[in-house]
Order: sequence, then structure tokens, then C-alpha cells
Amino acid sequence: MIPERLSHLLHEPQAGDDKYSRGVLGFVTGSERFPGAAILGVTAAMRTGVGMIRHVAPVSVTNLLLEVRPESVAGFGRAQAWVLGSGVPVDDEVQVANIREAASQNCALVIDAGALELIDYSSLAPESCILTPHAGELARLLDRFGKHFDLDYEAVVAAAAITNQVVMLKGNMTLIADPNGEVRAVGPNSTALATAGTGDVLAGIVGSLLATNSVGEQNLLDVAELAVLIHSEAATRAAETGPVAALDVAEQVRTVVRDWMPA
Repeated sequence: MIPERLSHLLHEPQAGDDKYSRGVLGFVTGSERFPGAAILGVTAAMRTGVGMIRHVAPVSVTNLLLEVRPESVAGFGRAQAWVLGSGVPVDDEVQVANIREAASQNCALVIDAGALELIDYSSLAPESCILTPHAGELARLLDRFGKHFDLDYEAVVAAAAITNQVVMLKGNMTLIADPNGEVRAVGPNSTALATAGTGDVLAGIVGSLLATNSVGEQNLLDVAELAVLIHSEAATRAAETGPVAALDVAEQVRTVVRDWMPA
């Protein structure tokens, strides 16, 4: 089970809810080179409980996504949060432009993978985003600011301070830091997560929690911590029947959310 202090971030649908009141989440993810990132992130977000998904990608990626997730809506529109960068190479000019368009919409962001190197962090509202790098991506982000650290703890604290955002350094022990220097260590996480695409799944979970908790003041450290816990538990459950692929983790998210939903 999750700590009581995080349970308020999970919401059972109420009689008066509709797809908009349950949160709208946008994605600029996937590319012709990495189309699967779109499916993984969107599936994870839906299984976490968001009300509606918008997705922006090349036509080939959109068509593939709609075959698997026909609930998603293609194109830009109003959203409470956006997930940016999963499966997007930094040389994909169309998706890079789409990432920058979404980042300008003045809402919460999950900044992942290719988007980490593209965003002008000085243009964002403080503590409005969660960055989700792995170690290599974090090193490249810090190098952009002329910084280098040998210790993960120092690196994640510095990145949070430099960007003025919450930074989640993914790993077996995930470190989450805010710009004020508070750090949470979450783990050890399921070893089943050591497979391609699970980072895309995590980005979708984070995005869903941001979108569904957009009303009122959010503690982004809490959102990030809960996402990591859900992600790891979903992987543990997926591994009960054998070797795990990332989509298996995404599909198990719904059982975790169901079991952890507050009474």
C-alpha cells in the first residue's frame, strides 16, 4: 500500500464527473523512428485514470496509436498537463516544434527524453514541471549549463535548482528533488523495469496524476513519488507470470490504482 499522505492523489469517478472534470492530458511523444513510445505512455496514462487524452505526432504514429487506443484524440487542444519528448529524437524538426508549442501553453508539464534538451526552462513557471531523466539524460542536461557531478544526489539537486523544477532521476533507487533542495529516495524499484519502454510508461503515469490533480495546489514531489510507486508495483505484478515487456507494465497500472484507491 501507499503512504496515507499520497492517497488523496487517486480519485474514484463521481456521479457528476465527465471526461473533462477527470482531467485532460496531452502528449507530444513518439516519432517515425520510435512510434511505440506514444502507445506506451498513452496506455499508462489511461490506466492511471485520466479522463481524456490528446496526442500530437506524425500521421503514421497517430494512425498506429488510434488502432490500439481509439479513445485518444489527435491534435492540440485544451489540457491540464502535457507529456513531452518520449520517443522524440532531437533532430525531428516537426515534433521539436510541437514540443515547443505545447510547452508554451502555460500548464503542467512532464519533460522526458528528447524534450529535456529542448525546453527553455527560464520561460516556465517555477515548479510547474516534472523532469524525468535517466542518468545519461541528466548528465547531458547539466552539461548544457556547464555543470558536472559525480554523485547522483548532487546532480539531481543541482538540476532541480538550475531548472527551478522538480527532477526525477530514474533508477533502481529513484531520486526526486525540488528547487528548494528537498530530496526523496523511492525504491528499490522492481528489477522488471530494466527493459525498453518502461520510462515511457512512467511518463504517462506522471502525466495522468498531474492532469487529474490540476485543481488546487499540487505538491509535485508527492505526484512524482506516487508515480514511481505505482510504476514499480505494476512491474512487480506483471513479472508474476514471467518476463516483462513495457506494455505489460502499462496494463497492470489499472490494478494497482484500483487496489490503492482510498475507500
